[in-house]
Amino acid sequence: MPAQTFDVIVIGAGPAGEVAAGRLADGGLEVAIVERELVGGECSFYACMPSKALLRPQEAIAETARVPGAAEAVDGRGIDVAATLARRDQIINDLDDAQQVPWLDSRGIALIRGHGRLDGERAVRVGEQRYEARRAVIVAVGSGASMPPIGGLADAAPWTNREITTTSDVPGRLVVLGGGVVGVEMAQAWRSLGSEVVVIEALDRLLSREEPFAGAEVGEALSAAGVDVRVGVRAERVSRGDDGTVSVKLADGATVSGDALLVAVGRRPLTDDLGLETVGLQEGEWIEVDDALRVTGHDWLYAVGDVNARALLTHMGKYQARVAADQILGIRTARATVAGPLSPRVIFTDPQVAATGHTLASATEAGIAAEVVDLPTSGTAGASFHGRNADGTTRFVVDAQRDVLVGATFVGPDVADFVQAATIAIVGEVALATLAHAIAPFPSRSELWLKFIEARGL
Repeated sequence: MPAQTFDVIVIGAGPAGEVAAGRLADGGLEVAIVERELVGGECSFYACMPSKALLRPQEAIAETARVPGAAEAVDGRGIDVAATLARRDQIINDLDDAQQVPWLDSRGIALIRGHGRLDGERAVRVGEQRYEARRAVIVAVGSGASMPPIGGLADAAPWTNREITTTSDVPGRLVVLGGGVVGVEMAQAWRSLGSEVVVIEALDRLLSREEPFAGAEVGEALSAAGVDVRVGVRAERVSRGDDGTVSVKLADGATVSGDALLVAVGRRPLTDDLGLETVGLQEGEWIEVDDALRVTGHDWLYAVGDVNARALLTHMGKYQARVAADQILGIRTARATVAGPLSPRVIFTDPQVAATGHTLASATEAGIAAEVVDLPTSGTAGASFHGRNADGTTRFVVDAQRDVLVGATFVGPDVADFVQAATIAIVGEVALATLAHAIAPFPSRSELWLKFIEARGL
């Protein structure tokens, strides 16, 4: 069949791909987007959205129980598991993307169903059909769960984020390999729904990329909820018995068993069948890009979102998509200036962890003359309305030489929205003397900023 042509072809209709396609179409270009699974991608159906639906009931009950007057209204019957799973299914539209497609149609974006592969310069093949791009191709295929080289693991039918966020059965016993974001979120979610949960982390603490107190405080909350948290121990072998029980032998000689095993130890690029070899790139690898999100050596090829390994976060993929689209539209000043571990990030456990910019360790490693201000997250008048014993720590990391904020971590209930103000201060390199005039309303938890400024003597 003769090739069909578009101005831009986007491979992958997850959040990053959708944003890029929409921005380009709004800019007057003819755009096609290729998707082999569900429009909306991993985040909409197997990650961000369903996981938060599973976590929210426990979080709401915990806050209610901390507030006198509301606590008395909690009847003690616990979470309605069936209703929680039904709400989860509603949020992911029963794994049907029919409600996502009209957004593309409204912008005149052509949706091509099937597995897209690069087919040489400015070309994409889907099945037998070849498509050519007059301007650019954007790769936005995302990432998949990584499987560590543990003996017997592959044969034990482990779950990834996809199975754990969409299952309709509550496992009686759940073993979680990995104490990162997915591991701690799903441990808390399924413990609240009735599972006995064990978390196994090879490193010496949970959430190893964040401030040490963040992992410690989340770990304390998990333990208080009845989760068996084991850090500093590796899994050496996995087996599944005839009765369906999965057993994990640990390096310390112990063995833990469960009905389901979640592997949450990292991500891998979905590039092993992408046709990268047709443009001189290595299949199965992350795609390296510059600050314009352009693939090195290819002025027509862009990669946005997880696939470039800059920051495996949905909001960062959407940010990168805007930058790449603006490049293609001719706004050459567009650059991705925020990347990697400095990106704003949230872990939706209870307590939540919301962070942006440097930790103290990463700032020191970067050669910054870092100083910190540590505060109790609940140490404001406004925090009292979020309940008693709402523990958590907040840390502000300051570049003492420039007197600007370079990092912030908030641990506490419902702190996800705290991080945006800190991100603005960091990206804008706002002097602390100027921040002293950004008044926080009373009584709100935003007065943490006032206490931070006061601690700096301003």
